[in-house]
Parts: sequence; C-alpha cells; structure tokens
Amino acid sequence: MADQSIPEARNPEATRGTPGGPGPLDPENTTARTGVSRRRLLGTAGATGLVLGAAGGAAGYAAAPSSAATPLTSLGSEQAMFHGKHQPGITTAMQACGHLVAFDLAAGAGRKEATALLRRWSDTARRLMAGEPAGTRDTDVARDAGPSSLTVTFGFGHSFFGRTGLDRQRPVALDPLPDFSSDHLDKNRSNGDLWVQIGADDALVAFHALRAIQQDAGTAARLRWQMNGFNRSPGATAHPMTARNLMGQVDGTRNPKPAEPDFDKRIFVPEQPGKGGQAWMANGSYVVVRRIRMLLDDWEQLSVKAQEDVIGRRKADGAPLSGGSETTEMDLEKTDGAGKLVVPINAHARITRPDQNGGAALVRRPFSYHDGFDADGVPDAGLLFICWQADPLRGFVPVQRKLDRGDALSQFIRHEASGLFAVPGGAAEGEYVGQPLLEG
Repeated sequence: MADQSIPEARNPEATRGTPGGPGPLDPENTTARTGVSRRRLLGTAGATGLVLGAAGGAAGYAAAPSSAATPLTSLGSEQAMFHGKHQPGITTAMQACGHLVAFDLAAGAGRKEATALLRRWSDTARRLMAGEPAGTRDTDVARDAGPSSLTVTFGFGHSFFGRTGLDRQRPVALDPLPDFSSDHLDKNRSNGDLWVQIGADDALVAFHALRAIQQDAGTAARLRWQMNGFNRSPGATAHPMTARNLMGQVDGTRNPKPAEPDFDKRIFVPEQPGKGGQAWMANGSYVVVRRIRMLLDDWEQLSVKAQEDVIGRRKADGAPLSGGSETTEMDLEKTDGAGKLVVPINAHARITRPDQNGGAALVRRPFSYHDGFDADGVPDAGLLFICWQADPLRGFVPVQRKLDRGDALSQFIRHEASGLFAVPGGAAEGEYVGQPLLEG
C-alpha cells in the first residue's frame, strides 16, 4: 500500500468529463457525459431525433413508456470510451465497484481459440461500456441502468504465451516477480493466462459485465480466480477527496498525474519499445495485482497516534506528520523538541516516496475487499492492490523490496495472492484488444 494515491475520488458533477475537473482523466479514454440513460430514454425515441442519437445501438433493448422515462443522474449516465490509445480502467477515475478475474485457457485451446475469445470479449466490452446489451445472451441484469462509467480491461499473463505458441513475443518485463518476505501467496488465487478488470459505479452494471465476460469464455477458457472490491461511491463526500482504506487511513496522495510531463514515460510502454520490449505492447502498461489482507483486529488496538506513526501521516486528513495539508511535501528531516524524527524512519509514507526509491512511480488504482469472517470472527478484509507502470522492474519491484526490509506497516498486513499481467494498448475502431499480438 504505497503512499502514491489512487486516482482521486470525485464528485461526479465536478470531475467526470469536465474540462479542468480534479479527477485524472486520460485524453484518449476520458469519460463522456451523455446526460441521459441510453436505455431508459428509449421510450421517447419517437419524439426527438436527439434521444434516438443518444440511444445508438441500444434501440429496442429497453423500451420504457415515454411517461415513465426520466433522465438518470450523472452517476448512471457517465460513459467511458472503449476505443482509444490506451485501454480504459487505467487512468479512468476510480469506480465504486470492481471485479478482478483470471482465466486459464482450456486444455487443447491455443492461439486460434484465444483470438476468437479476445474478439468476443472486446465486442462485449464495447457494447456494455456504451450502455448497450451484451448480445444474444444478455441477462438483463442491468436493463434499467446507464453505462455507469463501466470499464473492462484485458491483460495477458506469463503462461499465456507458452499456451499459444507466442513465447518469442513475451516481453522481458513480464518475467515472474521475485519472492518477498511478506508473501503468503495462494497459488490458486495468483497469476493466470488471462486477466480481466471490471469497474463501474453501479454494482449491478459491474456484475452484468462480469457475467457476460464469463459466458463469453465458453469452452475456450476456464475461471482460475475471481475477487470483488469496492470504493467510496462518487459524490458521497461534499467535495472530491482521496479515498480511505479499511484501516481508516487516507490512502495515498502522491499518484502520478496524467498532466505531468513524464507521466506516459513512467506508466505506459513507448510506441518504440526498447531492448527486451515488444512492439505489440506499444501504449500498453504492466499491472501488478496483490490481494493484501489487513489484520484489522491488531491494527484497531493501536492508538491513533501509533497508527499515524506507522503510516507517517495524520489519520484525520492525510497530512504528513511534519505538518501542512495532505498535499504538503513531507519533511523527512524534521525533528521534535527531543531531536526525534517527526516522521519515523520506518514509516510507510517515508519508505514509499518516489525520491526514496530511485524515482520509481506507480499509478495505484485499488479496491477494498471484504470476504466475510472466520470462525473466530476475524474479518477477511483488506486491499485489492492494483498498480500500473511501464516496467514493473523499475516500478513495483524496487518499492516492494524496500518495504520488505523495514516497513512499519508490514506487521499489520499479509500479501495473500499476486499476479503480473501485460496489458496491451487500446483497440482502434474495428479492432479488438491484443490484435497486434495475436495476428502479428
């Protein structure tokens, strides 16, 4: 849980698709404000060409009586773009609900089957993100909802390339992550041939996409593992705020921003990959996924002051213990009257600062999770840690190695699952995700 923020929580009226809004929006995948539901307003399609244009390919899917057709709030009507330079779900503002899913290709399935599967998945993702039905087997779960900022993102695991005869196209950056002392990894919930990230601001919309993706897998791939997560709902606070995790802490403030001049260099693979790179990964990114269990019973026994010393920031507002506001630069040399460092030497925020890790930068975009309680009432809860970078050997790995050597937070968390996936660039109109790899 590095001290680099997740994409900012936001008031949907103030950030999504609004020029100059505080949320980090990718120009290629920026959210488009439709203003009305593509589904619920179809009942008025005969009254105005404008509504017909907004409905697009969803015509006939949900014809509600015109008298009952009322616009959704911006929460449901917001739409993220499927096609673009980068895949959605990387710089898209954080969503309220998420599902992470990994699949393994079925026995006997290879490149041909994988190609057909990515075609199906891409078409389904495009439809659902536009607020349209999934296809001939649509379950109607989200029939009455708008797009709700749905994003669907696809990636390839290390094992995918051997299964499809594409070993020569496997990037060096996808080499397995090293072992860390904090790892207690369940292999059955780690890695996989294929990875899918689903996010939305409505739980039914997110589940609808999850079910459609699973159905599309058919006989080509089987489910390996699946995890469910959540965040604060957009608009739940009076103004956009950095989210809190299940420890009650403001979870990071130092995420790289798309407006920064070196953002693309740090987060996305260049169009001309260097040594060990692959041309098919141009404009893509590498994602590290970790299921991090929080030992909440132990954490909650600490005083607020002790919790703040572990993190290095005030619990109330996320400001560094050295003073100021949440975004104030941390003074790592500041001492108190007794000459003691104000920000402890092993504080999580100190260790994870980019300037303490050779400039290593990650875009963190996690979800919290809660999977119930054990027989003793201990919560199985924590963070689905998701971080993006142009090269995990220069991003996640050096930061995690340093955390491994002396992070005060380590005794209150446990890494229980892990995965590394190559996420190719976005699909152009008429193309599917991964096409340069599978047809190159």
